Amino acid sequence: MTSYVGVDVAKHKIDCAWLRDPDNNKIKTKALPNHKAGFEQLIQWLSAQVSADLSSIHIIMEATGIYHEALAYTLNSRGLQVSVVNPARVHDFAKSLGSQHKTDKKDSVVLARYGLSAKPALWVPEPDEVRELKALLGRLSALEKDLMREHNRLEKAQVSQASKVVLTSIDGMIDQLKQEIERVKQQIDDHIDRHPGLKNDRELLESVPAIGQTMSRQLLAVLRSRHFSNAGQVAAFVGLVPRIRESGQWQGRSRLSKSGNGEIRAKLYMAAIVAVRYNPDIRAQYVRLLKAGKRKMQAIGAAMRKLIQICYGVLKHQSRYQPQMVV
Repeated sequence: MTSYVGVDVAKHKIDCAWLRDPDNNKIKTKALPNHKAGFEQLIQWLSAQVSADLSSIHIIMEATGIYHEALAYTLNSRGLQVSVVNPARVHDFAKSLGSQHKTDKKDSVVLARYGLSAKPALWVPEPDEVRELKALLGRLSALEKDLMREHNRLEKAQVSQASKVVLTSIDGMIDQLKQEIERVKQQIDDHIDRHPGLKNDRELLESVPAIGQTMSRQLLAVLRSRHFSNAGQVAAFVGLVPRIRESGQWQGRSRLSKSGNGEIRAKLYMAAIVAVRYNPDIRAQYVRLLKAGKRKMQAIGAAMRKLIQICYGVLKHQSRYQPQMVV
């Protein structure tokens, strides 16, 4: 028999709730620190209080940035069932229960009840090479943001006629950041080349017009980070699903949901701009939508989704891009 345990993860602690007797609302809770020693304490508590057979325990936690990852990997490696669920779905479930108050303890109970009700799919750890790729991409993103900040500081310093010492310091930092960015980019490319699967997938992605080195890195990390059953799931994951708001006689316009990673969407936007010029399938769709009266931004949003669909397809079928339109 499966036992459901909700785990609310914060930066410094984890709150756990075990549905000991769901029908009679009997619950046992535990709060522990969110670090390696705390994970071991949690496993000991689960083994003593819930079941010595850890494989019969189903842990439900929300995707909370990076704070849940170490715990999810630890529990999975010890044989527990783990589900990492969408916070929005849990929020809707909590409203259906009439939950008015929000505390970490109550959130863990809601997560346990959501697990019992929804039976969410089990979380599958990312392959080590994909996890390392994502870490390198995260580092690259941080460095690029730092470079942008230094450029902004340089502009302000020049406008305010700052001293030569200040300008020299900023220039030196910009040079160092540029060098480090190029070094990390090379590390990413070397990492991909060392893993035949990633290298092959990158070549397939770059066979798609508008997908270059930058975008292929990002898409590798997304498309190989988890199992997607179809391209629609990928589009939803990165926030490219159109959302329409209408009320009474007011007819709303569709907009992207914008859930998921905003940086990836920003890069996909730039790739879509290129694609409407050089990718025959996306170009044809773009022209057709404009003729149908769609706004340019709506057509670009559709181009972003189409680009994701194409990239998902070339990896799924392990074949280079072949345009469907006659060119």
